[in-house]
Amino acid sequence: MIDISSLDFEKGDGLIPAIIQDADNFQVLMLGYMDKDALKKTLDEERVTFFSRTKQRLWTKGETSGNYLDVIDIQQDCDDDTLLVLAKPHGPTCHTGEQSCFYRKDFKPTKDLNFLNDLEELIISRKKEMPEGSYTTSLFDDGIDKIAQKVGEEAVETVIEAKNEDHRIVDEVSDLVYHLLVLLVEKEVPLQTIIQNLEERHGK
Repeated sequence: MIDISSLDFEKGDGLIPAIIQDADNFQVLMLGYMDKDALKKTLDEERVTFFSRTKQRLWTKGETSGNYLDVIDIQQDCDDDTLLVLAKPHGPTCHTGEQSCFYRKDFKPTKDLNFLNDLEELIISRKKEMPEGSYTTSLFDDGIDKIAQKVGEEAVETVIEAKNEDHRIVDEVSDLVYHLLVLLVEKEVPLQTIIQNLEERHGK
């Protein structure tokens, strides 16, 4: 995830600032400091651990409250002296009970396209658990031919609605995207793979 030896801890007298950001909506949750041991513990346990400048010891966020921060990704900045940690919070991050330590201005979550990741995870869980009465389950039961057929039907309906004057195109595109996600899950192709492919094509 990150190479500890590549970081410049000397600049901060053995400590390096770590900005914690919600992995789902990118809200900045808090700022803390890590030494090498805190970062190693964070990487090993995949839960954010800081070096407390007040207590002069390692401190795992949530060790008292239970509001842990599960690590999703860690990036270092261009000067190798600051970390950006993407995490999933278990409850409020701030000791005041607020979701973020930066709560004095309203934060409007911008999940938007991140909802597609949530939907993909839900579809994956449907395929694993196959709950009765679920439309998604019925698609997986019918197999790839039926799923592909539904994608084709929704694509045709989207084209038809695109030529009409009403607003049903929103519903048709939504249906198309959903069935495409089902198709990708059936073919075991992560949505992230499609995104990366589009990014690569964009650069050509």
